[in-house]
Amino acid sequence: MCQEVMKNCSCGKEKASFHLRDNVMSQEVIERLFCPACSGTVAIEEERMVADNGWVIEYDMDLARMYAIAKLGLEPAQVQPGFIFDEGYVAWQEMYPGESRDIAEERRRIIAIKERDPQEYLTAITEWAVARIARLKADGWRKAQRA
Repeated sequence: MCQEVMKNCSCGKEKASFHLRDNVMSQEVIERLFCPACSGTVAIEEERMVADNGWVIEYDMDLARMYAIAKLGLEPAQVQPGFIFDEGYVAWQEMYPGESRDIAEERRRIIAIKERDPQEYLTAITEWAVARIARLKADGWRKAQRA
């Protein structure tokens, strides 16, 4: 069972949905969130923060380490912001914030093909998914790098 958490950014203009893998961490591990509009006002502290394409997540590293030690048996030095995000313990619910909103129309058009031509639909959805991941990788999204 995984928990989904919604968090507003520091300036209040944006929000992001987070996935907490295996409920190892709690939502309190997310100390602050900065969207591309407000992330320019904060100095990145690599020991507490992870940056992803203009977004910045600040973690409560003491709390994150406590959970990782107690629930995963990790050494404190292993628990870094990049590890927390890249292993999915506290990461975007989607590939990036707002992804489902951004791709809704594209998906709707492709799914409409399903009724008319199921084989064309399978080809189109596969090609679209592969191209989308390649685009997200090229754009530098962290989760896409691991896909």
